[in-house]
Amino acid sequence: MQKPSLKERLRKAEPVLAPGVYDALSALLAEQAGFEALYLSGGAVAYTLLGRSDVGLTTATETADVLARIADRVSLPIIVDGDTGYGNALNTQRTVRAFERAGASMIQLEDQGFPKRCGHLAGKSLVSVREMCGKLRAALDARHSVDTLILARTDAVAVEGLDAAIERAEAYLECGVDALFIEAVVSADDMDRVCGRFASRVPLLANMVEGGKTPIQSASELGARGYRIVIYPGGTVRFASRQLQRYFAGLKAEGTTRAFKDEMNDFDALNALIGTPALLEAGRRYAEDD
Repeated sequence: MQKPSLKERLRKAEPVLAPGVYDALSALLAEQAGFEALYLSGGAVAYTLLGRSDVGLTTATETADVLARIADRVSLPIIVDGDTGYGNALNTQRTVRAFERAGASMIQLEDQGFPKRCGHLAGKSLVSVREMCGKLRAALDARHSVDTLILARTDAVAVEGLDAAIERAEAYLECGVDALFIEAVVSADDMDRVCGRFASRVPLLANMVEGGKTPIQSASELGARGYRIVIYPGGTVRFASRQLQRYFAGLKAEGTTRAFKDEMNDFDALNALIGTPALLEAGRRYAEDD
């Protein structure tokens, strides 16, 4: 099934709210909840695939593999975190091609040095503006479709300050990117400054990280400020991890899941959710074909 165009959707004034997903099941649940787009972060891949922190341990191939499984299961546009492009400009081109083939609608690239880390962790480093602009131009040249959007992220706020971040964002916009993401803005006033500078010129992304550096606001509040994309990239993993802690602690203590019966999908409910009856019926029809 052809995905709806994220490029077309971003022409509307109302912001796109994209929850973080980390596998095909979480993506399916988000689609069933009625979201218009999804976000796959490098952090979520590290958390769930490796059980590790977002400190540059994952590879482009691992992320593309997760992305491909998600894109095979849902029809929503997927915004994908391409980290630093996993190397220089030529590596960035490989990353863009791999992610585009795997089903990305928008590919995010950031200006951190290697090893990169979560945008809300301390101790980040940056590449030069010149190097990042080379990566962005390479990314734009590598995509096969102009409907595959390139999102430029700067992490300069935490390293060089907001003024430098805005200067970097201006340089990245001049490269021709389709959207901008100034990470870890620390106040509502700074959000307004960013939106006042860019919101009328290009879609801006706001990153909501529970416990992070940026004040948490609703999609409607952020849209009123001027943001056009709102992501909650790690909230899904944070919520699921807390619930699994409860589940495993209860099972270990009681030796049974009875206490969680009313909080779970039972066998039949889970199979209905993931479409097992329709899948079995399709298999039956194919088996009966002459």
